[in-house]
Amino acid sequence: MKPSLRTRLEGLATRLVELDHLLAAPETAADMDRFRSYAREHSELTPVVERFLSWKGAEGDLATAEELAADPSMRAYAEDEKRAARERMEALEADLQAALLPRDANDTRNVFLEVRAGTGGDESALFAGDLIRMYTRYAERQGWKVEVVSSSPSDLGGYREIIVRIVGEGVYAKLKFESGGHRVQRVPETEAQGRIHTSACTIAVLAEADPVADIQINPADLRIDTVRASGAGGQHVNRTDSAVRITHLPTGLVVECQDDRSQHRNRASAMAVLASRLADKERAERHQKEAAERKSLIGSGDRSERIRTYNFPQGRVTDHRINLTLYRIDAIMDGDLDEIVAALAREFQAEQLAALAGEPL
Repeated sequence: MKPSLRTRLEGLATRLVELDHLLAAPETAADMDRFRSYAREHSELTPVVERFLSWKGAEGDLATAEELAADPSMRAYAEDEKRAARERMEALEADLQAALLPRDANDTRNVFLEVRAGTGGDESALFAGDLIRMYTRYAERQGWKVEVVSSSPSDLGGYREIIVRIVGEGVYAKLKFESGGHRVQRVPETEAQGRIHTSACTIAVLAEADPVADIQINPADLRIDTVRASGAGGQHVNRTDSAVRITHLPTGLVVECQDDRSQHRNRASAMAVLASRLADKERAERHQKEAAERKSLIGSGDRSERIRTYNFPQGRVTDHRINLTLYRIDAIMDGDLDEIVAALAREFQAEQLAALAGEPL
């Protein structure tokens, strides 16, 4: 174990003992906010310190086995014990490094998932419809709830643009690497010659913003227009100006919501999307500064970047960031994304561990 890692873990063990005393102090019990803060820190540190104590125990076993190895009659037994102790130490050290990785505060949040048709005209819009169905089916498998916030259907099916809110446990943690350019290669239904066409869509996954803690929006920076909803909706659409368009003047961001008959609910949905886009913009700018010298394995976060190709004639899906190719496109398009999601998470964690090993703690 690196001395810097051991020093950090020794400090956490000392802090856990301090927290035991603080939680038992009468003055802490009289201040519930302080008590909850200490209790939360204690619960986070306990499993890490327990692993560290197990590692130190294995270290002691290794030292004992090395002493036994000096006795010729115990040498074979001692070698087995040394090997077992080293294996335990290696496994525990890997666990400890993973436990010390910085956590993404947004991992537990709901998301707004935006799909926009790109190059490819009608075929791109049809692919956008396929993608939103893929994510909806994946959400159903996870037990999440999907709500359509805004949609702009295309004439031949699919969507020019659609925004959905996905609500559930750990949504952002699993979907945060989906942002980027998604390319499809297939023969469109409208193609009489049977030629393969290539088209693309752009995905944006935004952690739902906390309107109080994450972003402050000055009402003076907004222009809010009520407009007549377009598309299907019967006579109601012709009678009511229920659609809401909000423009954030300093950034030029525009959000429009028309999927609900209530102007009030459309306005609330549009404001929620705007807050999440602004928060995402701030995070992207901050991360760009922090990672100026080291680009993430999972991608730069640039949503114009091509991250995945869906090739229907070959039945394959390829994620270009991690060179993962799977030959089961039908299952994936039906929402079976677990293997892709897990592979992306592993690569990201591996990169974090490499950074942790290469930087002073």
